Amino acid sequence: MLAAVFAVNEINENPELLPNITLGFRIYDSCFNEMQAVEGAMSMLSGTENAIPNYVCNKQSKMVGLIGDLQSSCSLAVASIVGLYRFPQISYGSAFYELSDKIRYPSFLRTIMSDKVQPYYFIRLMTHFNWTWIGILAADNDFGLYDSELMRKDIEAAGICVAYFMRISAQHTRDQSLSILQVIKRSAATVVVLYCSMPELIPFMKVANEENITGKVWFASGSAMTSPIFSYKEFWRILNGTIGLALPVATIPGFQNFLYSIHPSLYPNDIFMKPFWETNFHCLWHSGNETETTTNVTSPYCTGLENLKALDDYHEKLSAYAILVYNAVYSLAYGINNMTSCRSNFPCFNISKLDPWKVLHYVKNVKVKMNNGQELAFDDYGDHPIKQEYVNWQALPNGVTRYVNFANLIEDPEPHLVISNNTIWSGNYREAPKSICSESCPPGYRKAPQKGQPACCFDCILCSEDEFSNETDSTSCMKCPEDMWANERHDGCRDKTLEFLSFEEILGGTLAALSVMGSLLPLSILFIFLRNANTPVVKANNRNLSYTLLVSLFFCYLCALMFIGRPITITCILRQFIFGISFVMCISCVLGKTMMVVIAFNLTQPRSSRRMWLNSRVTNTLVLVCTAIQVIICAGWLAHSPPFQYTDNKSKAGTIIVECNKGSPTGYSCTMGYMGFLATLCFVVAYLARKLPGSFNEAKLITFSMLIFGAVWISFIPAYLSTTGKYMVAVEVFAILSSSIGLVACIFLPKVYIIILRPEMNKTGRKIIKE
Repeated sequence: MLAAVFAVNEINENPELLPNITLGFRIYDSCFNEMQAVEGAMSMLSGTENAIPNYVCNKQSKMVGLIGDLQSSCSLAVASIVGLYRFPQISYGSAFYELSDKIRYPSFLRTIMSDKVQPYYFIRLMTHFNWTWIGILAADNDFGLYDSELMRKDIEAAGICVAYFMRISAQHTRDQSLSILQVIKRSAATVVVLYCSMPELIPFMKVANEENITGKVWFASGSAMTSPIFSYKEFWRILNGTIGLALPVATIPGFQNFLYSIHPSLYPNDIFMKPFWETNFHCLWHSGNETETTTNVTSPYCTGLENLKALDDYHEKLSAYAILVYNAVYSLAYGINNMTSCRSNFPCFNISKLDPWKVLHYVKNVKVKMNNGQELAFDDYGDHPIKQEYVNWQALPNGVTRYVNFANLIEDPEPHLVISNNTIWSGNYREAPKSICSESCPPGYRKAPQKGQPACCFDCILCSEDEFSNETDSTSCMKCPEDMWANERHDGCRDKTLEFLSFEEILGGTLAALSVMGSLLPLSILFIFLRNANTPVVKANNRNLSYTLLVSLFFCYLCALMFIGRPITITCILRQFIFGISFVMCISCVLGKTMMVVIAFNLTQPRSSRRMWLNSRVTNTLVLVCTAIQVIICAGWLAHSPPFQYTDNKSKAGTIIVECNKGSPTGYSCTMGYMGFLATLCFVVAYLARKLPGSFNEAKLITFSMLIFGAVWISFIPAYLSTTGKYMVAVEVFAILSSSIGLVACIFLPKVYIIILRPEMNKTGRKIIKE
């Protein structure tokens, strides 16, 4: 109010602004009541104390505009009426965004920004401090609920969740306020947005003070941040640390001196001056019986010598809206000045014909720079385009209160907050508090929403064994590349371990050693047989066939080495072909030996023409034909779909199994099946010839060797299918070595025993089967 008085006096004393025109004013107190605000507006329009709608009773009244109101609900009620007559209405505190609607409120202007931008400011601050879990208290009226609901939609769209949305009213009982406070107290939301004004806040804060509600950060919206509620000392402990938005601090030249110069004697008709003086100096202004009967008579009388400078933060308390009121008065004055100045770019109007719609047109187009550096202007919606600052209200221990600017929103090049004061937090916090439903999920985890809760409430789930997340609060885990695996913390990937049967490891080295040492056994036996080539034991049952069998067994042992080491395509091909051909050659030789025994003992007539089958060329041809069939099968396998090197990324976690793919399962089955067929045939023939006479009859030994051979490879099948990776290869190598040892041990070791240890048995007088 004093700012408006000061502005009017300053304008009247300025000869360059509205020369020969004097401004006057009438002040009405709306008392935060819409009906009283409308009554005051109607009285001003009528020109009489008793309002008469749609009539101007005082023709001498030259009302040119209206400054106010502070509360949006009051401004809306007044704007609906004065807008009919196009009277300029300039508010200094009503931020409700619907007032920007120029169709419904054509004559409404304001010296602050619309609260439509308020959620934008709120969201930026909440995002900066990671406040994702907040509460909202809204006034239980159309304006509070409408504004707060719009804000709720905006902040939820920005990823911020509302823990609770409660309504408060000036008519709430203590129990109603208490139930709301219990919700606030239990909630993990530290930040509470206040979308209400002083009438709703006072009864609510009284109960909050009684219940000792602490640990909450109040985020005041709109006019609540500069509401007179902050002058109530009983609420200081609760409200300490409240944050909100305010206009940049701008001084009014000479206003401070004016504030310190006011005195009840200078304004005898001012109904506010004496109560103000008595309240602040705790004295009584002696002005007759009325004051004495309505005031505490125990207080001393005011002397009139009291000094306003002795009041703590007197200037700050009074000037919260001062600059806005000051700008509103000057906007109206400059509009009238432009209208009546008769400049070349403005049409000239007589002061006696101040039609409201004409004044409104000029006020809307005001654009002037004030002495304090501020620019007066309105946009197309009647709003004053000015950036707001983030402020923190503090009640200091010495009884001084202050608004501390702590951040600004910078739009260029991208919207971002600049924190100008990191020590603004007071009350229960010394740093920015947390207001979250769930703690952030560290890298290596993903957020899993809690059932029935907003998105801000979640559980942190560790990424699966082949997934990772390298960001905080990741909503999903990413798959590692196929050749990589998640590390222990699941915040990155590492190379998978390559697995194959290598020479360096114990298992692979042991099998390789057995293969090499095993290959020396048939070579040693071959050397012994060559040294004793003319003895009955060596000559028995086809000597050359024995040599061939020993050479093929040598390759059977060595082919096991092809299965050890990192597989490549060429080794994958060679291991299967050498294995298949060498073993078929072995079995073919054993089959030839067995058939030779059967034929020899069944041809009893000395001159029978069937004795031609005892020729060694028959058995050699048998071995050659049987081996050739296996070569043809392997060649077809190679031509159709040969084996190749293959990496298995999925069978074993964190490991890449490097193995040989058989290529064609049919080719592999035919190779193994043919070998099994020969082994079975050999076993059957040897079994039938086991009881034939002869000191060097090998049928029994061959039967036993084929029995071992069959047992090894039959047990190989389930063992091979039940293992993976290098152990599958090890099973196959073990089967190769076992079957090779069985053949050597059963067929040749008894002969070596006779040759070396029992030479007396190796004589021509014994019954043998000669070549």
